[in-house]
This record gives sequence, structure tokens and C-alpha cells, in this order.
Amino acid sequence: MPTTTSTIIRPSADEQRRALLRTARDVADDLAADAIARDQAGGPPADETSRLREAGLLAALTPPGQGHGTDWRTGCAVIQEIAAADSSVGDVLAHHYVHTWSGRFYARHQHASALEAESTREHWLWTGAVRAPAPTENPGGPDLVLTPRGDGYVLGGRRSVDTAVAVADQLVVDAVCTRSGDILVVRIPSGARGLTVEPAHDRLGQRVAGAGTAVLDRVAVTAGQVLGHRPHDDESTAPFTALAEPALRLALCHVGLGVAEGALTEARDISRSTRTDRRPGEDPDLLLAYGELASAAQTATAVVDRATRVMAQALDTGAHLDAEEPAAVAALVATAEAVTSKAALHITARVLELVDAPGLDRFWRNARVLTARRPAAHRLRSIGEHYLNGRHRAMAPFR
Repeated sequence: MPTTTSTIIRPSADEQRRALLRTARDVADDLAADAIARDQAGGPPADETSRLREAGLLAALTPPGQGHGTDWRTGCAVIQEIAAADSSVGDVLAHHYVHTWSGRFYARHQHASALEAESTREHWLWTGAVRAPAPTENPGGPDLVLTPRGDGYVLGGRRSVDTAVAVADQLVVDAVCTRSGDILVVRIPSGARGLTVEPAHDRLGQRVAGAGTAVLDRVAVTAGQVLGHRPHDDESTAPFTALAEPALRLALCHVGLGVAEGALTEARDISRSTRTDRRPGEDPDLLLAYGELASAAQTATAVVDRATRVMAQALDTGAHLDAEEPAAVAALVATAEAVTSKAALHITARVLELVDAPGLDRFWRNARVLTARRPAAHRLRSIGEHYLNGRHRAMAPFR
């Protein structure tokens, strides 16, 4: 009898991308169903993390590699989808995705690949706060220090973290070595002895993001937990490492777009269902208002999409990145931040004037907290710096 061989047909990259986005939409629908109640309750995002983990989003949102990971543009699309339903969870996912790139930004690629594979296998949630190089260090001294001990170090100090500090599996921070003065980027597993968390209570917005302060008291750090060096200044920063800080800022632009999209969609649905005295399509003032807001959202989307495409190209280039490219990428990201922040604040405030519904204010509160992290003046100065002088200056800590 003739023998037959079975061929395993693997889904194409495009099919995998569509499947991941479908999963993200399903998770977003689930999060939207109780978003108001969870916002009112606050608390660490333990349940939300479980939803992301069970759906496979934590494993999927790692850098693309052999048999695992997600490309930059798809990862940002997933973040925006989740953020439109609950920007706190989008915030968590944005920090997770960017911090899973830490091995590539700061470490040897071989070490990074093994770490990414383990993260995918274990469905780890990442967070952290790595400072951007600055012209002058904190005059009061570093907030985190590494003291050599045996083959490793002991880590001590405090660091503010914007998301999931109490529930993350891996915490990425930078600290100054007391012996060499080098700034090392390290990862701290959850449950490490000496690691405690002080939650940030009564936040105006992003109440479920899980912000807080990591307190590290003589935490043991092995040589394997050291991801690499963080340069002291821009001049000594390798081109690919220079993408770390703008990558997080760009991922948060997608969170901001999600906030604007979620607010506009919810307001539209309310307008459609409650205006029984006059059809929305017949009210010229309402049409004008929604036309203005939709245009603002679409403009911000176009600017962010351009920055996302350029960032994706830079990340794909990797170690061969030209020395001048990171400054151009960072300038585009700063522009995206400026446009997105303005649109998110305007849209989320304006919808409160158009409709009156419980919980709609959460979009404005969330947008306010997101945009307050980096003042608009800093972004505009950075854009001007690049436009006039062809340089980009780091604006804020990488968190």
C-alpha cells in the first residue's frame, strides 16, 4: 500500500497577527463589562493580570524570536485595543511589553533570547523603572545601589514604579554599583527576600494600574540577574540601547489613543441610545461636536502610526542601527506624545459635556494621569532640539 506523509501546516505571520488581535478584542470586551466597578474599587491588578495571562497575551507580548513573540506594530495594536476598554490594564500591558525588550536593549542577544523564551514559557508579567541617561545625576545620590558580594550583589533603596509593582513576576531597575560606579540594569523576581511594596493609594486616575514604590532591603542579585549596563549619558549610549526610553513612551501613546477611542465610543453609544426626542443624525450641533472629536482622534492616530512604523524599522535593524537614527525616532515619538496628549485630554473632557453617564469621567481622569507624567513643554523642547540641532535630549526617566 502507498504510504502517506502528513504535513504540519503552520499559520502564517498574518494569520497569527489576526488571531492575536481577535484575542485582544475578546479580552477587551471582557474588561469593558466591569471597567467602571473595577475603577471604583481600585487595588492591584491581580484579577486583570490573570485575564491577560489566561488569554495568552503576556506570553505573546514579548520581542519576536524563534517560535515566540510579537512584532512591534502588532504589540502596540494589542496594547491600544486593551487600553480602549481599560486604560489601566493597557498601561500594565505597555510596560510589560517594553520591559520584555530589556534583555535586547541592555544585554547580549544570546542571553536575551533565553530570557524571552523563559518569559514566554512561564507567562511572566514584567514591569520596572529604568532611568534615562541624564546630564547630571541626582545630587542627593542614587536611590538604588548595588554592593558587590561574592559572585553577585546586594541591592538596596527605593524606586517608584508606575504599574503592577505588587503583582509582576519580574521587576527591572537600574542601580549604581558602589565599587565601580557603573550603572547596571537588573531584574528582580517576585517574592525576592527583602523586596516589599508600598502601594500608591487614592490616585486620580489609572487606579487599577498598580502603581507604587518598590522598597529593596539587602535584596540578593545574582550575576545572571544583571541584564547589562545603562550608560551614564547620551554620548556613551549605543544606538539600539537609545531606543529603550522612547519605546516605552511610544507604547504609552497607544494607551493614550486607547483612552480617547474608548471615551469617544462610549459617548457615541450613549448619544445614540438616549436622544429619543431627536435623532442624533438630525442634530447639527451634535454632528459638529462629534466631527471635531473624531478628527482629533484620527489626527493623533496618524501621527502615532508614523512613529510606530519608524520605531518598528529601527528595532528590526537591531545592532546595525545608525548612530543618528535614534534621535530621529525619539523626535517622532515626542511629536506623537504631544499630539496624543492634547487629543486625549480634549476628547475625554469634551464628551463629559455631550453626555451625562456614570463612569464616563474615568476616561478624563486616566488621561490626566497619563499625560501628567511628562509635561508638554518638555516634549516640545525636545522636538525643537532635534529640529534646530539634529539632537534629541532624554526628557524623563524610563519607567
